[in-house]
Formats: sequence, structure tokens, C-alpha cells
Amino acid sequence: MTVTLRPATEADLMGVGALHQRSRVAAYSSFLPAEALAEPTPEAMGHYWTERWRWERDDHRLIVAERAGTLVGFSHLGPDDEDDPATGLLNAIHLDPAEQGRGVGRTLMMDALDAMRERGWRRAVLWVLAGNVHARAFYERGGWTPTGAEREELIGTAPTLQLRYSRRLDV
Repeated sequence: MTVTLRPATEADLMGVGALHQRSRVAAYSSFLPAEALAEPTPEAMGHYWTERWRWERDDHRLIVAERAGTLVGFSHLGPDDEDDPATGLLNAIHLDPAEQGRGVGRTLMMDALDAMRERGWRRAVLWVLAGNVHARAFYERGGWTPTGAEREELIGTAPTLQLRYSRRLDV
């Protein structure tokens, strides 16, 4: 079955939150302790996306991927607050764990890059957890390269190192 992409609606946001939590647990459990991934709950993550949507829907883009009417992934992008106005930030690509390796992530990434080009951005950036070697390889296959910038943020109570990646959009 094919995957279809569409802009998220307010009705999708609780499902986006639940999928986001499932995706995080599956992707990060090999390098983060279980207690760090226990919170937020899927419901709390849905409320997070509902609130985020309220503030960002005018200048950000949330796309959902569906297979046979079921939410299987999403992407989220917006302007990069840390860089110049010609740069867009890919905030997230998350997949239902059962969708890993089925092309949904690549479809979401290519769609996000096209949307960034349409907005006139010449460069795209993202942050990825240093320990998430699967995601890092995924982005590197997609033409992203590490910039050398790093930051540390908490996931639950666990400090996590994040690496900044970028890629040109005009190639």
C-alpha cells in the first residue's frame, strides 16, 4: 500500500503525539535509560503538539504520512532561529517503529526539502542525537553533513548530546 502525505489538522495532533512517543522509545532505547523515555506519556506528548501547533502553525509545517488511513509518520519544519533567514530547520521526522526501512522516512525528508526550497531557503539544518546512529546514517545518506556544532539537552533526566547537520538546498 502506498503512503500519502498531507498537512496535519488539529484532529491529528493527539495521534502525532502518541506516534512521537512510540518513535522516541524505539529509536532511543538502545542508548538512553528506560526511565528517561517513560515520560512524557503519549497523551502528554499529544498535548505538547496541540500547544506547539497553536503557536507555530502560521510559520511551521507539520505533515503527516498515512498508510491505509493510519498515521505512520510525520515531519515538522520551520524557520531556523539560530541562523540566517535563508535557512530552514527540519525539527523532526518520526515514524511508527513498524515503518522503519519502508521508505516513509525518505519520502517525508524529500517532501520537507522540497517545501524548504519552495519557501526560498537555500540551506537546511537539523539536530540529531549523537547516540542515534541509525538516524545519523539516514540523514547522511540524504546528503546531510555534520557542521561540528553540538548542544546538550535533557530527555527526561538524561543529558543527551545533539549534533547539528546541514545541507544545501540549491543542489
